[in-house]
Amino acid sequence: MIKLSKSEEQLMEYIWKAEKAFMKDLIDAFPDPRPASTTVATLLKRMADKGVVGYTQYGNSREYYPLIRKADYFSKHVNSMIKNYFDDSVLQFASFFTKEAQLTKEQLEELKRIVDQQIQSLPGQKKKK
Repeated sequence: MIKLSKSEEQLMEYIWKAEKAFMKDLIDAFPDPRPASTTVATLLKRMADKGVVGYTQYGNSREYYPLIRKADYFSKHVNSMIKNYFDDSVLQFASFFTKEAQLTKEQLEELKRIVDQQIQSLPGQKKKK
């Protein structure tokens, strides 16, 4: 599983959002005080070495783009967390999450609606009219 540092994850967020970006655009995406270009260049090199970003060379400039989808990256991390901290039990994780996240009634109802939709979309389930 690919592990990104907190700084790499933050930079990756900007790359996912932009879909394609030059280093200057990525630096501009950071709040003040912005990191030095050498810092961002180092992060981008490490991320390219890890296989999470690619780039197209235009003269002296590189346009960076993601090689992994955000959903895929976070899905692997959530699944790893469930395996390591909840005895590989999605139900234990869901129980912990719904109790500890201090969700409002509206948020719990929305979560229930999402679960009900997933149940209805399973093969062999009748669609509600």
